[in-house]
Amino acid sequence: MANKLFAPELFRPPLDIPDIPYDHLLRKAAESNPDRLAIVYHNLSFTYRETVSMVNSIANGLYELGLRKGDHVCLFTTNRPEYIVTFIAAASIGVVVSPMNPSYKEREISYQLENSEAKAILIQKELVPTLTLALNQKEFPNLKHIIVTGARPPETLPNAIAFGQLLRQSSPKAPPHVDIDGDDLLALPYSSGTTGLPKGTMLTHRNLVSNNLQFTNAQGINLTDAALLFLPFYHIYGVMLTGSFLACGGTQIMMERFDLLESLELCEKYQVTYYFAVPPIILGLANAPIDLGKMKSVKCIFSGAAPMPTDPARRLQEKIPGRVVQGYGLTEASPLTHSQPRDTSLIRLGSVGLPTHNTECKIVDVETGTRELPQGEQGELIIKGPQVMQGYWKAPEATEQALRNGWLHTGDIAYVDEDGYTYIVDRKKEMIKYHGFGVAPAEIEALLLEHPSILDTAVIGVPDDEAGELIKGIVVKKPGATLTEEDVLNFANGKLAGYKRLRLVEFIDAIPKTASGKILRRELQEREKAK
Repeated sequence: MANKLFAPELFRPPLDIPDIPYDHLLRKAAESNPDRLAIVYHNLSFTYRETVSMVNSIANGLYELGLRKGDHVCLFTTNRPEYIVTFIAAASIGVVVSPMNPSYKEREISYQLENSEAKAILIQKELVPTLTLALNQKEFPNLKHIIVTGARPPETLPNAIAFGQLLRQSSPKAPPHVDIDGDDLLALPYSSGTTGLPKGTMLTHRNLVSNNLQFTNAQGINLTDAALLFLPFYHIYGVMLTGSFLACGGTQIMMERFDLLESLELCEKYQVTYYFAVPPIILGLANAPIDLGKMKSVKCIFSGAAPMPTDPARRLQEKIPGRVVQGYGLTEASPLTHSQPRDTSLIRLGSVGLPTHNTECKIVDVETGTRELPQGEQGELIIKGPQVMQGYWKAPEATEQALRNGWLHTGDIAYVDEDGYTYIVDRKKEMIKYHGFGVAPAEIEALLLEHPSILDTAVIGVPDDEAGELIKGIVVKKPGATLTEEDVLNFANGKLAGYKRLRLVEFIDAIPKTASGKILRRELQEREKAK
C-alpha cells in the first residue's frame, strides 16, 4: 500500500485553469506589474509594459499583412526577443506558430514550410542564405510573407519585410478582437517520431495555458524569480519556459546558446534563481574545474529532455546550495507531465517525480496497451491531462496510435514506486537522443538510401558520456561500389541539422531484419555493445 505521507495528491491539488487565450497570460502579468523587467537580452531590457506594446505592434502588423485566424507562421531564429514577441503576437490574433530549428538545412526547411502550409515566416537575417537556397529549389504557394530580423530587409530578398520596420509602422494599441476558443490551434512544433519524417504536433491555447500554469505551480515560480534561458526556444522545453516566466511575472535572461562561463556571469549579475539545463550541461557543470560560487542565487537547476544521470547530478548538488532536479515531458504534452516536489527532502534524483497538477498517469502492459500494471512493475507510461495535444497534423493514423480513449501513449517504459514517484527505465524504442534532442533513425536512413552506392542502411545510437548518444550509420554497399566512411559522412551531413549528423559509419554485409522487413535495431545495438 502506498505511503500516504508521499501521496501525490497532497502535493499537486487540482488547479482551476482559466479558459483564456494564450496571450492573456502575459497581458494579465503586465497589468499587475507593468514596470517589472520581463526580458533581458545582451544590453537590451524590456519591461512588461514594453513587451506588451511590442506584441501589440507585431500583432497589428501581421493582421495588416492579411494573416488571419488559422493561418500558420514559421519562426526560424535563435533565442532572441523577436521570437517571443512574434509567438505571442500571432497568438493574439489566432495565428498558429510553427517553431523551426535554426540549424535546419534547406531540405528540412522545405519540408516544414510545405507540410505546415505556412503563410509567413520570421527569419533571422543570418539564416537568410539557407532559406534562399530552399526558395530557389522549389515554390511554396502558401508562403506570402517573409519577415527578417533587423531594420531593413536584405538585398537578396527584396520583397521581404524588416521586423524593425513592421514594429515601427504598426500601432502599439491592442490588436483587433478575434474570438479564440481554448480548443483553437496555437502551436505546431514538429516532433520526430520513430518512423518517417517529423510530424507537426497540434497544441491548442488550452494546452499551453494549462502547461504554463501547471509548471509554475508545481515549481512554486513567481514574479520574484529570474530564469537563465539558453535552451532553444524552438524546442517545446524552451516554449514552456519562455511562456511560463512571462505568465508568472518573472524575468528571463536570454542567451542564444549555452556558454558555461557566460552563464555563470549572468547568474551573478542578474541574481538568477532558476537555471534550466539538459543532461550534458549537468555533466559539464559537475565536471567543471572551476568554482560555481557565482550560482549562489540559483535555488534550482532543472534538467529535462532526456534522462539525467544520477552520479553527475549528485556531484553537482555537492557544489551548489540550490537543488538539482529533473522533470519529464514530451512535445505531445506541451511538454511537462512530471516534476519533483518543492520540498527538497522529498526529491528523488533517479525519479522524474510526481504527476503535475490535473494530470493522471498509468503504467500499462506493453503488449495490450490497456491492462494497468501494479506498483513497481514496468510497462508503458500513458498520460491524460489538459496539456495533451489534439493530435498530429495531417497524420490521422499516427494520431490514432498515440491517443487512445483519451490517453496519450508515450512509448516510454516506466514504473511507479509505492510513494507515487515515476521512474523512466527506457524510452521510445528507436529514438536516438543526441544532447537531449530526439532524432528519428528512419529520417536519416531515407536520406542515406539516396546515395547511389548504398544498397541498404540502418541508423542506431551509440552511448556517449557527453552527448548521451552518437548517431551511427550502418551501411551495406552496392556490389562493386567504392565507398568510404568519409564519403558517407560528407553526403549525409551537408543535408542535416547539426544535431542529426552522423558521427560514425560502419560497413557490413547485410542489415538484420524481420520477415516483414523491419530492421532489427536491437540486434544491431547488442552487436555494438559486444565490441
